[in-house]
Amino acid sequence: MFKVTEDIIYVGVNDHEVDLFEGQYDVPNGMSYNSYVVLDEKVAVFDTVDAHFKDEWFANLEEAFAGRTPDYLIVQHMEPDHAANIANFAEKYPEAKIVGNAKTFPMMKQFFGTDFADRQIVVKEGETLSTGKHNLTFVMAPMVHWPEVMMTYDTTDKIFFSADAFGKFGALDVEEEWDCEARRYYIGIVGKYGPMVQKLFAKVGSLEINAICPLHGPVLTENLGHYLNLYTIWSSYQVETEGTVIAYTSVYGNTKKAVELLAEKLTEEGCPKVVVTDLARDDMAEAVEDAFRYGKLILATTTYNGDIFPFMKEFINHLTERSYQNRKIGFVENGSWAPMAAKIMKAAFEKSKNITFADTTVTVRSAVNEESEAQIAALAKEMK
Repeated sequence: MFKVTEDIIYVGVNDHEVDLFEGQYDVPNGMSYNSYVVLDEKVAVFDTVDAHFKDEWFANLEEAFAGRTPDYLIVQHMEPDHAANIANFAEKYPEAKIVGNAKTFPMMKQFFGTDFADRQIVVKEGETLSTGKHNLTFVMAPMVHWPEVMMTYDTTDKIFFSADAFGKFGALDVEEEWDCEARRYYIGIVGKYGPMVQKLFAKVGSLEINAICPLHGPVLTENLGHYLNLYTIWSSYQVETEGTVIAYTSVYGNTKKAVELLAEKLTEEGCPKVVVTDLARDDMAEAVEDAFRYGKLILATTTYNGDIFPFMKEFINHLTERSYQNRKIGFVENGSWAPMAAKIMKAAFEKSKNITFADTTVTVRSAVNEESEAQIAALAKEMK
């Protein structure tokens, strides 16, 4: 627990038990599930926490309340890591009203079998709830990253409660750089919905903001322009860092040797950054993150069962379903007979926007030879 401002208290929890967030993302430093209390003439609580931390959360609430009882539970997001304790809260504090929007309560009924009809306060875009000194203005943010998401701006302290936006992987009791785990979080979870994030920015871009209070990760209080700039880059699918990512799979090591040679040639050509990732062994979410971070991508894999190697297929799917665009892509294929990986990989991007393909395709037939070495050198010149 800590004070965000004199009247706003953080009452969230840290989770070091989770191994895979959302069943797929490796989180070696855990997660935080953030919740906030506004102590005013009336008491408002922002969101609940994961079901496993009910008792710790209620203990935090009771300490923050200091003998008072809450008047409102504001539900910004119905995903279970934030909404799991709504029914428990409603039972413990029967006088409290539950604040949501028109899309919140049908989803609530799906999760809990009730929408608490007699306790609802349904809010719309731009409406304000006063707790006394504080005026809480609601901003609808559909598909950032669920349809019912809303955010809240406290006009008094200039605090923006941003739901899952500006969140990151990692518990709050572990110090680490924000950018990397926030980028991996954004690309993995919100990345598909860049246009919706841009629409949100159009609504809130003119607000004076002293702090951003997300539902995961630290409260952001300094250098807010840095975080806003990164979100602008990510949500508009711009290149954040110049460089080239080589993502590969290799069965017996020959494709790997081609990749190693290519990485060497790229460095010799002056490529500002070369990132090599083995899709079978490295973290898939980090590979996806890097593909969106850098401006150029080279995909290297084998023809496999008349298709491409499964990890490469998964990787490309992660990219295309998140609207991968505005990038240059090159291909390295390996096939002992009938190589067709490059053709298949290229076709996977046929619906992607503003993708440029390298003129050179490297074709390895079983193992690198003089011909494929020349192709590798030519591709390095194109993708440096």
